[in-house]
Amino acid sequence: MKAVRIHEYGGPEVLRYEDVERPEPAAGEVRLDVRAAGVNPVDWMTRKGMMEQRELPWTVGWDVAGVVEESAPDVSELEVGDAVYGLVGFPDGGGAYAETMVAREEELMRTPASLSFEEAAGVPMTALTAWQALDALELEEDDRVLVHAAAGGVGHFAVQFAKQRGLHVIGTASGSNEKFLRELGVDEFVNYREERFEEVLDPVDGVIDGVGGETFDRSLEIITDGGIIDKLPSPPTPRQEELAEQHDVRAIMTDVRWDREWFANITDLLEDDAVSVTLDTVLPLSEAREAHRLSEEKHARGKLILSTTAESDSSN
Repeated sequence: MKAVRIHEYGGPEVLRYEDVERPEPAAGEVRLDVRAAGVNPVDWMTRKGMMEQRELPWTVGWDVAGVVEESAPDVSELEVGDAVYGLVGFPDGGGAYAETMVAREEELMRTPASLSFEEAAGVPMTALTAWQALDALELEEDDRVLVHAAAGGVGHFAVQFAKQRGLHVIGTASGSNEKFLRELGVDEFVNYREERFEEVLDPVDGVIDGVGGETFDRSLEIITDGGIIDKLPSPPTPRQEELAEQHDVRAIMTDVRWDREWFANITDLLEDDAVSVTLDTVLPLSEAREAHRLSEEKHARGKLILSTTAESDSSN
């Protein structure tokens, strides 16, 4: 079987599409015929060595969608042939960039019938991050929430979940994403290339900041006293924490984790068509290097996906 692994830390060129042995499920695990894997910023941050060091070689990826092909004797809920998706082994494991992987039963749920494997793989990490980020902001109905990078993976879920919670949602993105975000439900839109959001918006009660840098600093100017800014995907620096404190704002970072109950709620919303997942680009597994390049550019609308069934004109 094929997998995408790193043998050293570095740029996209360290990703190797290579033959590996097929894993066998241990107690409580199933083996998946992987159909698609989601690409997230934490994937390339780990590849660069910016996160916790791994035992190398290491197979990249945590977002997965596929079909159960074998299960350990003690697996009780999932059956061979079930289409499933989940956030597998995060943050320690990985292994989703592969044609086959093993996963613990409790980290998987049956995929909504309305979703393709590619769409399903685009859900787990970004949707859970958005869900947990909104919880962390401690907002109440009709509060105003500002979502930066609102058209991105986390952002487009945050917009939809915020509307489900009865919040007034403001999104920043490039002008080409305004129609997309209006359709998702933003109440106000700011084209960051043409306007400075802190000059045109009324105060907000909380911010999900998927940009960082000066965007973080400027956001503090319009957050109400006692509000919270959630900086993703890396934590606030000591300087940013001190600056936030000067504005009577709490700066945090949502440390995304698998939560079966939360993910069941997200799955229900998907099944009811109350929220949707948007895919930017689907590439073959063999083109993981290109997927990482695109992800690092931070201009994707929705999710980047690697497919084990898509055809490729090139390989890594």
